[in-house]
Amino acid sequence: MSEKNGAPVKHFLQFKDLNREELEYLFERTRIIKQKYKSYQQYWPLSDRTLVMIFEKASTRTRLSFEAGMQQLGGSAIYLNTRDSQLGRGEPVEDAGQVISRMSDIVMIRTFEQSIIERFAAHSRVPVINGLTNEYHPCQILADIYTYIEQRGSIQGKTVAWIGDSNNMCNTWLQAAEILDFNVHVSTPPEYEVEPERAGLYGHEHYEEFTDPMEAARGADLVTTDVWTSMGFEAENEERMKDFADWQVDEDMMAVAAKDALFMHCLPAHRGEEVSAGVMDGPQSVVWDEAENRLHVQKALMEYLLLGKIQ
Repeated sequence: MSEKNGAPVKHFLQFKDLNREELEYLFERTRIIKQKYKSYQQYWPLSDRTLVMIFEKASTRTRLSFEAGMQQLGGSAIYLNTRDSQLGRGEPVEDAGQVISRMSDIVMIRTFEQSIIERFAAHSRVPVINGLTNEYHPCQILADIYTYIEQRGSIQGKTVAWIGDSNNMCNTWLQAAEILDFNVHVSTPPEYEVEPERAGLYGHEHYEEFTDPMEAARGADLVTTDVWTSMGFEAENEERMKDFADWQVDEDMMAVAAKDALFMHCLPAHRGEEVSAGVMDGPQSVVWDEAENRLHVQKALMEYLLLGKIQ
């Protein structure tokens, strides 16, 4: 945790950076902030605050949700791409953290290795948010869990089936399950399993692995997946198409899940690959609510990191 004027600065670099009480507070603030947005109430708690968004990985939803969110809260957002900043020309991450945090109030970074964002945050005077790394995607899981709560109520004790690659989304679901007391069923093709050290890190109490994706989905309250080839793994695309062929979330898989199970996908989705068109566009899919809720949870997150709890 960094310090600003001697006071500790709170970051959100992994899901576990917030405890259960903080997360429950955020979900309630999200509800209130979303309600204000839907009823066209002006709410500018971050007037005169500046968000800097640093992108090493391309994005649609992350940029749009953070930039629009900051403006809707009365602040301003500045977009930096590593192709047109010194960060992309070899400036030490630690130096960038020092400089950028002296000119802004909060920073969001979407990058490759988790170590990059950790090093930046260690030298930042202001809160730093993980907009995605190879290892974790905490803002997306905030949105996913809020969407579940909005649609079905508490996620405590429920079962989430993760079908596909054990990527940054899967890793973050495992962290969230430990904190919020729900279960994650993971099914991946052979050689794409959750790394043992990650599973060990989170304990086995809320996590179970399945070789058969249908068994992972059986009775699940939420079935979720992601693209088979994440950014940075494009060279493996052809091989992954073959390896993941039996891990498509389709109508048969949703039929063995709980009767009122939801389907989620962080997008962009490839219909006919990781999910069938019938599921993606079907009645159990909440992907568009999930996408919109990135905006609302991130507004609540920025408000909390900058202002603390609103009474």
